[in-house]
Amino acid sequence: MRTGRMAALAAIIGTTLASAFLPAVATAAPPGSTPEPIADVLATGLAGPIGSTIGPDGALYVADRAGGEVVRIDTSTGATTTIATGLPVTGPGGVFDVTFIGETAYVLISVVGPEVGGSADGGIYRIDDVDETTVIANTAEWSLENPPDADYFLATGVQYAFAPYEGGFIVTDGHHNRVLFVELDGTITEVVQYGNVVPTGLQVWGAKVLIAETGPIPHNPADGKVVRLDPRHPSTRELASGYSLIVDVEAADCGIYALSQGDSPGEVEPGSPGLPNSGELLRLNGNGTFTVIVDDLNLPTSLSFDGDTAYIVTLGGDVLVVDDVEPDRHGMWGGCGPKGQG
Repeated sequence: MRTGRMAALAAIIGTTLASAFLPAVATAAPPGSTPEPIADVLATGLAGPIGSTIGPDGALYVADRAGGEVVRIDTSTGATTTIATGLPVTGPGGVFDVTFIGETAYVLISVVGPEVGGSADGGIYRIDDVDETTVIANTAEWSLENPPDADYFLATGVQYAFAPYEGGFIVTDGHHNRVLFVELDGTITEVVQYGNVVPTGLQVWGAKVLIAETGPIPHNPADGKVVRLDPRHPSTRELASGYSLIVDVEAADCGIYALSQGDSPGEVEPGSPGLPNSGELLRLNGNGTFTVIVDDLNLPTSLSFDGDTAYIVTLGGDVLVVDDVEPDRHGMWGGCGPKGQG
């Protein structure tokens, strides 16, 4: 049902920001044991951020949706710098994600047109300066002209996440339930059309793409999945399932990790987020299950990795850091191969 699909997206982008997550105080591990990973606060004060990525300089870049900005965060000090400002913002929309091709930053802007009270184009923008951007591809207009084979009521869709792929970008649309390929000249093609699975975060993994799926309301744990897509010969394989509201997936040095926004509130009204302080950082296992690495996260929205250090962005405006997330590599998906971008 289309209501379930839109509710899932509204739960992710949120309309009510919860209070900041305060991590538990670390305690000493017993002698000879492996310390449990802990989420510490690296930075605060963002305004409803969604996507994030590690940039070519090793810093974390965050798409601060409600602030209309892209913010650079020094991963050593937590110091923040605005690298793009004045980006379009509406109640439900704005800048959803950020990524790089070489040294050039790009942002994905969605749900900012007249249908939601805005006046901007939704699509992929190149950041030219702190207050200058160039539209590379208008995904909103393309979606209007190429409606999906699915129920919807936002004709422009909700393009949620993107990453560089084969000279262009791979893009998820969580409302139209499809994956797009966007070339740098603005050409857009549909890669695959799904049923009501609500694709969200993604990670390029070699020639394939890992995709997080939240599933529709009531966000049953069985519907929260990570799947692997081969865009060249569109086919999808499920890798793991079992947790509600999977909103992102990333590959670390060894293994694949996912982010659950938290427990589903059940049959709720559109716009209801996951339950507070119930989000989880998850590791994918080779048998199709997840292992919880860190829990009690408050409405996390995106995940980035640098080596085996995880950076988690929350809807309340915090950026958390988790060191040494891979003490036990047995049975993990992904082995120790090259990482992609997401």
